Amino acid sequence: MTDAPEDNKNPPPLPRGPMTLTRLMLWFLFIMLLSWYWAGVTETQQTISYSSFKSHLRNGDVASVTLQGERINGLLKGAAASADSGDRSGQNSGRFTTTLPPVDDPELMKLLEEQQVEVNARPAEGSWWSRILLLMLPWVLILGLFWYASARMQQGSMGGGGLFGFSKSRARRFDKGKTQVTFDDVAGLDNAKKDLREISGYLRDPEHYRKLGAKIPRGILLMGPPGTGKTLLAKAVAGEANVPFFSISGSEFIEMFVGVGASRVRDMFQSAKKEAPAIIFIDEIDSVGRARGTGLGGGHDEREQTLNQILSEMDGFDPHETVVVLAATNRPDVLDTALLRPGRFDRKVTLDLPDRPARLAILKIHSREVPLAADVELERLAALTVGFSGADLENLVNEAALLAGRKDLQQVDMEALLAARDKVVLGGLRELALSEEERELVAYHESGHALVALLLPHADPLDKVSIIPRGRALGVTEQIPEEERHNLRQSYLRDRLGVMLGGRSAEQVVFHEVSSGAEEDLKQATHLARHMITHWGMNEVIGPVAFQRGEEHVFLGREIAQQRDFSEHTAELIDEQIELLLKQIEHEVIELLSSHRNDLDRLAQALLQQETLEAEQIRTLIDSASTSHSAGD
Repeated sequence: MTDAPEDNKNPPPLPRGPMTLTRLMLWFLFIMLLSWYWAGVTETQQTISYSSFKSHLRNGDVASVTLQGERINGLLKGAAASADSGDRSGQNSGRFTTTLPPVDDPELMKLLEEQQVEVNARPAEGSWWSRILLLMLPWVLILGLFWYASARMQQGSMGGGGLFGFSKSRARRFDKGKTQVTFDDVAGLDNAKKDLREISGYLRDPEHYRKLGAKIPRGILLMGPPGTGKTLLAKAVAGEANVPFFSISGSEFIEMFVGVGASRVRDMFQSAKKEAPAIIFIDEIDSVGRARGTGLGGGHDEREQTLNQILSEMDGFDPHETVVVLAATNRPDVLDTALLRPGRFDRKVTLDLPDRPARLAILKIHSREVPLAADVELERLAALTVGFSGADLENLVNEAALLAGRKDLQQVDMEALLAARDKVVLGGLRELALSEEERELVAYHESGHALVALLLPHADPLDKVSIIPRGRALGVTEQIPEEERHNLRQSYLRDRLGVMLGGRSAEQVVFHEVSSGAEEDLKQATHLARHMITHWGMNEVIGPVAFQRGEEHVFLGREIAQQRDFSEHTAELIDEQIELLLKQIEHEVIELLSSHRNDLDRLAQALLQQETLEAEQIRTLIDSASTSHSAGD
């Protein structure tokens, strides 16, 4: 036989604390049961029939009775008690008990009075077991509650609850090797990955960098629009460095009690220092890192105390402590300046929306586990998803897989991917029944957008026109830019305004009145025109001046305290120039559509028949009409 393992030879000692309370409760219950048992043993009494009781009562042998519900407890006189039990020693107590029959006995009270028996009455009681339960239940509840509270208070680990764990950090801890994400799982973002590779290298081998006199950055701020991969990059750094990873959202620091957030910050940094080298990732840091002293009343005390503690902890890092703080935000403009200075967040990494090659790489990553059909062209899909973030592309692939599953397909084809793209961009289909008059109005409105997009030289290329209601729109006209634009020319912006006003202008040309369907077009056109005049200096009357009007203020306090840097006369002039610009472009678009009225009618009729037209179909329709018109001439 083999020896038992060492663990079995020396078993660990039993835990104390809550287990001691459990044993105490069991001993208490045992003592109570034992006391009830001895009480029953010491107080002996015999059970007799009701007939024997009536016989003793008629013979005058009953000294006293106690009526208690359906039971009668009594005491016999001395001689009768000894004779009844056969006990000649006189040690019998003479106590007896009997049960009343279920039928009334009207002569019982008369016999008791005739024999001058002492009659006592008590309220009915339950069984001995029920009495024990009633006696024990309050103590069991009190001791159980005390045991539960003691067990909860002993939880002092990261994220633990309880009274002592209330001020503990809520950060989720990932051990070494638990984070499987690496830089290979992050497509695009080459510059950002280049900045972060040296961080993971430092955490892997800090001595190599220390020999060169390099110090690890205290903090790295990841900035970019939502869905660009900030959290994914932070996980990739931890995966590459193979170090513990503490992840928390900024909102998890805040509680209704002042000081709790600061305590959680201290606990998180202490835990990370014990695990060093380690990474702390704070997502949405703007929820606690907003500029102090803003808003009415100065600010939120709990939030500011939490921010002060973060600043203090990052300042208190030992130069050789290998703990890096990664933070993510899509609002770097609202962060406190003390948080952004060197020594806190030394490095700022900006994440942009992916370009076309990056979108193709992201689509390949997210479609690795998806069976794709032979007709799928990811290059074309990447070209059709301008402005998509990485999260949007992941959602697109998932929507396509769900759509293919709904159709019982074995593979995801290009049609499913394009349908998923339309759903993400334009919204889901609406079961909305339009009258023929409304369908005609929508067809001319969308035809106006599409025709203007084809005729204006600087407008984005047309991709699709549809009069099928989607999302909140009754119809859509979609344009896909050939390349990402980062610097917008005035000619491009004017043509963009022309496309926005094309639907309303078509209604004026055909129906000589406008409808409410152009509400969203007018909002977008007015917003763009205001930016052209007040921010980009694209107006000869206003000139090359930038005004603050129209900016979105983050804090109410800033908006109240901020002085408007232009006069009322200038404000009126800006409004006049916006109105003049939109009216001028609308007049040009109306003239353009009037001169191409036949193309507008032809396009509207085709939309009424087919409901959706691709760009090639529209060009073929207009080119064929132009050719037939020239042949007729």
